[in-house]
Amino acid sequence: MIIVMQPNAEQQHLDKVVKRVTEAGLKVHLSEGKQRTIIGIIGEKRIIAELPIAAMSGVEKVVAVTASYKLVSREFKPEDSIIQVGGIEIGGSGIAVMAGPCAVESREQLMESAMIVKQAGAQFLRGGAYKPRTSPYAFQGLEEYGLQLLAEARELTGLKVVTEVMDVQSVGLVSEYADMLQIGARNMQNFQLLKAVGRSNKPVLLKRGMAATISEWLNAAEYILNEGNYNVAFCERGIRTFEDFTRNTLDLSAVAIIKTVSHLPIIVDPSHGTGLWRLVRPMAKAAIAAGADGLMIEVHPNPAEALSDGPQSLTPQNFEELMAETAAIAAVLGRRMA
Repeated sequence: MIIVMQPNAEQQHLDKVVKRVTEAGLKVHLSEGKQRTIIGIIGEKRIIAELPIAAMSGVEKVVAVTASYKLVSREFKPEDSIIQVGGIEIGGSGIAVMAGPCAVESREQLMESAMIVKQAGAQFLRGGAYKPRTSPYAFQGLEEYGLQLLAEARELTGLKVVTEVMDVQSVGLVSEYADMLQIGARNMQNFQLLKAVGRSNKPVLLKRGMAATISEWLNAAEYILNEGNYNVAFCERGIRTFEDFTRNTLDLSAVAIIKTVSHLPIIVDPSHGTGLWRLVRPMAKAAIAAGADGLMIEVHPNPAEALSDGPQSLTPQNFEELMAETAAIAAVLGRRMA
């Protein structure tokens, strides 16, 4: 249920409503918009139904939220959310770009990658220190040393670091080095991990599971927000379908759907979404045209020698061209590269 306060409601009215709800043993989430404050209430339906909230001073109306995802819904917060990552915004009129290699392979490779994406206009350096791989014999990442290299690259370039956290035990460690924690496709429904990053003070990039419905994805985000962390962005990275020409099927309709039902921003990853470097640029442009708030692009100094995802990684020249093309599309839409 959500409680919509009147535009002229005073702070004392809000405090009394919050006190009444919390005294009933219910959980409260506040959303303060430009015009009015909305209070989200989570708890046992019977208790919620018995509360005489509608009669309290300052309350405009009480609305039942029918969707299982409540805090991420536009019913709870009608306005778009803009999340902050170390002073960089995701959402609003700007378009954020996260770029870099799939995996941190060496200091030389990462520093060169960081300089390439920085010069082309990216704001975030992406790179995996821990790599969840289908085969146990594939490169698994440099682990904490990889995190240290990412932090060094941030000092060198000023780029913010986004990297994947694999399990509950490593949330604290990865948080020491990263500016934004990525939940990978394989962990989208790792509910204990979602709760753990929800209790952290780090922004979260939540990738869609490879066979997840949009409702399941929204509910995964709900786990994070329910722990008090509202700095969450979705990332569409393609889903598994019957089509095998591409690595995955990039579902750009998800961008429009998320924008309709949720206030949270959404990033698109056309690298994993297609698996083919020739398709990354056109799908990146399509993502911006569809309304995405940002892009996640795999870039490598020499894709042919990459230890992970070389076929979908862009060369420096291709990435520069992608940035120029997407900037032109953003300008037509009244947006800008952040």
